[in-house]
Amino acid sequence: MAAGSTIHTFTVQLADVDRGVYEDFTLRVARHPSETDLYMVTRLLAYCLEYEEGIVFSEGVSSTDEPAVLVRDLTGTITAWIEVGAPDAARLHYGSKLADRVAIYTHRDPVKVAAPWAGKKIHNATAIVFRSFDPGFIEETVTALERRNAVTLSVTEGQLYLELNGTTVTSALHDHDVA
Repeated sequence: MAAGSTIHTFTVQLADVDRGVYEDFTLRVARHPSETDLYMVTRLLAYCLEYEEGIVFSEGVSSTDEPAVLVRDLTGTITAWIEVGAPDAARLHYGSKLADRVAIYTHRDPVKVAAPWAGKKIHNATAIVFRSFDPGFIEETVTALERRNAVTLSVTEGQLYLELNGTTVTSALHDHDVA
């Protein structure tokens, strides 16, 4: 955890009907001073939407050789490389060669995020999951953010239903092509 980080605690109730994942867990998320609330909330959602055994947050902005979220198997091998925001093509290429599965979650305009990837070499680009949310969804979620947070996230038929500290917001989960 970097000096000056702000710790946020999230008590999460996850019901991902689409994947058959139903879990309750608590996360302590360190937000580095250079990290925006928008990025942190997107990182939290990526964690929840990719939740499985072995999932962890990386060291964050201080780690240049790992994604925001990753999944390791029991041997320590990275099995899922999960980026947040707007990773460059070289990171996607590296992650796709290293892990069995790569996903990207962005709080930005997905067309602008994908534009720099055009014509760049990205290993197995067609298998990379690239997702965004409805415009304004992350911004609205951030307004309910506190240091201690109660989160209920339901996912059904590609629709997210999020309650954060009594504020309810919804969004479709939008899939985009990387290549």
